[in-house]
Amino acid sequence: MLSEFQLIDRYFKRSSRAGGPVQLGVGDDCALLQPPSGELLAVSTDMLIEGRHFFAGANPYDLGHKALAVNLSDLAAMGAQPISFTLALALPTSDPHWLQPFSEGLFYLADAEGIELIGGDTTRGPLAISITVIGSVSNTQALKRSGTHEGDELWVSGTLGDARLALEVLQNKRTLAPDLLAKASERLHRPHPRVALGLALRGIASAAIDVSDGLLGDLGHLLNQSSLSATLFADDLPFGDALASQTTDTRYALALNGGDDYELCFSAALDQHQAVIDAGHRSQTPVTCIGRLTKGSGIHVQDHQGNLISAVNQSFDHFN
Repeated sequence: MLSEFQLIDRYFKRSSRAGGPVQLGVGDDCALLQPPSGELLAVSTDMLIEGRHFFAGANPYDLGHKALAVNLSDLAAMGAQPISFTLALALPTSDPHWLQPFSEGLFYLADAEGIELIGGDTTRGPLAISITVIGSVSNTQALKRSGTHEGDELWVSGTLGDARLALEVLQNKRTLAPDLLAKASERLHRPHPRVALGLALRGIASAAIDVSDGLLGDLGHLLNQSSLSATLFADDLPFGDALASQTTDTRYALALNGGDDYELCFSAALDQHQAVIDAGHRSQTPVTCIGRLTKGSGIHVQDHQGNLISAVNQSFDHFN
């Protein structure tokens, strides 16, 4: 087994990129950052716990990817450019057969998104992964939740519900053809953070949030900042291939409440409609208009004929 410092040196210590905002990374008591001139630091933390957020014995490469992806999704929702991250690991043992693929999955995504590991901590204990991401964004371009306006259109990136469908198959609650399960499992285990879209939406979207716990629940957080109501058009919700194979009721239930999608839900003024579509094209990310913001309170789901669809918020809660 490796010692703590052998573990860090072998799997997590890397040289900082010359000339970037990271002036000093792993290897000292603190990291030193120099944010771009005129920009604010955007900081977010997420934790993954074995048995709560992932199954015991989960693929370590996937865990490395997902642990960083869920944090990058928060930066995307703020329209922030990723800079760096810290990693805190509790490990039952310092097993190289686990650490090697974990670090590979972590750094593959880190390199793809241009974000550097600058420090953290390791200790012995039940498996837990905590990452703090740091990005930068101008205060005038940050996609704050409080930016919504009456009359704004509501949009979502990508597709919804496949991750939850895969989870329910793995929990033996549903069945799915092997090829569709493979597609859905990719969404569950290796979500793609919409960083490029978040950057492209700066100056276009009025507000944004990442869909991590379910569309209804996360949209509710957005609405709480504005005292507005939302009308969603169920027939416009974007489904992945796996969820599209299910019954109508299942499609609606999992797309609205699924969680683990890590897509962006965002608002934009009506006159920004084409600009949103163009931002999706520039970032190579599908975007779909799914509703609008109005006066009132609550979230109302209806079909194109105006018939209300019963939609109970059953989004994920860490303490339920």
